[in-house]
Amino acid sequence: MSSTIAFIGLGHMGSPMAHNLLKAGHTLKVFDLVPAAVQGLKQAGASAAESAAQAVSGVDAVITMLPASQHVEGLYLGEQGLLSAIAKGTLVMECSTIAPESARKVSRAAAERGIRMIDAPVSGGTGGAQAGTLTFIVGGAEADLQAARPLLEAMGKNIFHAGEAGAGQVAKICNNMLLGILMAGTAEALALGVANGLDPKTLSNIIAKSSGRNWATELYNPWPGVMEHAPASHEYAGGFGVDLMLKDLGLAAEASMHARATTPLGELARNLYALHSTQGHGKLDFSSILKLYHQKG
Repeated sequence: MSSTIAFIGLGHMGSPMAHNLLKAGHTLKVFDLVPAAVQGLKQAGASAAESAAQAVSGVDAVITMLPASQHVEGLYLGEQGLLSAIAKGTLVMECSTIAPESARKVSRAAAERGIRMIDAPVSGGTGGAQAGTLTFIVGGAEADLQAARPLLEAMGKNIFHAGEAGAGQVAKICNNMLLGILMAGTAEALALGVANGLDPKTLSNIIAKSSGRNWATELYNPWPGVMEHAPASHEYAGGFGVDLMLKDLGLAAEASMHARATTPLGELARNLYALHSTQGHGKLDFSSILKLYHQKG
């Protein structure tokens, strides 16, 4: 069944997600602060809105994919916030990766206005967004997740219900903290092997069949030339930026402090990515952390 959807935020992740909704036969009204991003969706058949408020007028559902907590709160909350323009009963899917408390704050405000909302951050990177194989990690009411499921299935392959509002963000933060740690460790191990005369592709193949196997080695290798389609083989362009990983590791640190949990490896990874960013690599894919260990990488 076709739905009319407002899609706000057409970056590296949002744009391919919106394209997949169009391919599934849904009607889209799109908005982004970057005109070129809107133009690409318009050419694919979406309607271009002049503002976020205009985009959400007369729709069945709203999907947002924004960079950080402050952007999400800034968009939805306040007297002129988007919640004041969304009709009662509309289903909202907030797919950004943000602080759990921000997700809960916006969800409470939505509920007060009779708006159904789930937080549904994603995992799978730009490749998963393009292929429509993303994993959605959902926080919110079970009934709202079931209502959202047909739309999520048009963009992803796996859908998990983590718990109530904010739980999707907690699970996503835990996942991305581990991802940052794994990528830094993989880069360090490959650099050590190469420094001692090993071929990076051979070493990667060995690790992939041994106890050190992990997602970074097998699907997103940080060494240039090992995997043709990985960002590392394209000068670390596109993909998931260093500064975005740094943001997520910061969210993990905040969650750790809030819960009085201990995350020493997460903190170490955050410091490594912060150092890497200050060296001018913040816009590169996060697998470029290899450059910390191998200057020719």
